[in-house]
Amino acid sequence: MKTFKAIIITFIVLALLVGGLIVKTYHDAGEFKKINPHLKAECRAISGVLSSEDITIDPKTGMAFISSADRRTKWSNSSHVQKGAIYGLDLKARGPELVNLTADFSKEFNPHGIGLWIGENVKSLFVVNHRQHGHFVEIFDFQDNKLIHRESIEGALMHSPNDVIPVGPGAFYVTNDHGNTSELGRLVEEYLQLARSLVLYYDGNNFRTVVDGLAYANGINLSPDGKTVYVAATVGQEVCVYDRDKDSGDLTLRHTIDLGTGPDNIEVDERGKLWIGCHPRLLTFVKYSKDPQELSPSQVLKVTVQEPKSYTSDEIYLNKGEPLSGSSVAAVFGDTMLIGSVFDPRILLCKLRE
Repeated sequence: MKTFKAIIITFIVLALLVGGLIVKTYHDAGEFKKINPHLKAECRAISGVLSSEDITIDPKTGMAFISSADRRTKWSNSSHVQKGAIYGLDLKARGPELVNLTADFSKEFNPHGIGLWIGENVKSLFVVNHRQHGHFVEIFDFQDNKLIHRESIEGALMHSPNDVIPVGPGAFYVTNDHGNTSELGRLVEEYLQLARSLVLYYDGNNFRTVVDGLAYANGINLSPDGKTVYVAATVGQEVCVYDRDKDSGDLTLRHTIDLGTGPDNIEVDERGKLWIGCHPRLLTFVKYSKDPQELSPSQVLKVTVQEPKSYTSDEIYLNKGEPLSGSSVAAVFGDTMLIGSVFDPRILLCKLRE
């Protein structure tokens, strides 16, 4: 009898522990958050892309570069993946229209994160590209309203690249969103919320790790003066702020910004403000990644840097998954904001309200 009672007690304890772990996982992923839609903008949808996972805008010309890939089909390991593209959208035009800027690129193209480099005599777009046999950062020079391919860069350390930010004509930082290289290892890393991902620095010749121990390193960007690097840790629900040594490329953690939501890509405007596409319910986003009928909320935060370690966060946009699901980026030019999605075949073009 005592043995039976001990078994029952053990079973109850284990059930409570497992139940508590499940509840904690759902809580940490934001699944119990209330979604009260609101927006400080007037938005309309623009179709014509396969997706719009990342967007960056030339602050001088208003040309928006949009990363478009058949991401859901590729994730399903289908052999019928449509070729991706980088689209341009001239925000200074009276009626902006999408233009395929990489129509002449003949290699396999599944673009992911992108970053713009503006030098004295050259303007270049760096693009994470997932090919069937390896991951690359493609460098394109923007000439005559086209992206002319210059170079393909690969490296053994870059096994799970997500986003890239250039710091020179051939140098860049890139995030590896997973530390593990196997599918099982990545799955365990995600569901146990393990901080194993990292940031690499490529100096023009070699890769090396400059940051590790991040919980799903995602978007990465640079302050206007080039002295600060921002990295989104999606599962950690924070943005990590690093001081950058321009000579060595080393990054030193200065501060973390606790957002309480899952940040994806980070865009930085001319005034140094951060615009972040976020996933407020991370497990809902996972469901949406597998089934387009499972809508995932979209959220945009604007983070204002007041002092080196002082920041304020303002929620600019929030919906329940319509008209855009799974927002991954928000980029701003003047009073115009573009919101992109990991999977949806559209972008939102919004006019910001004061």
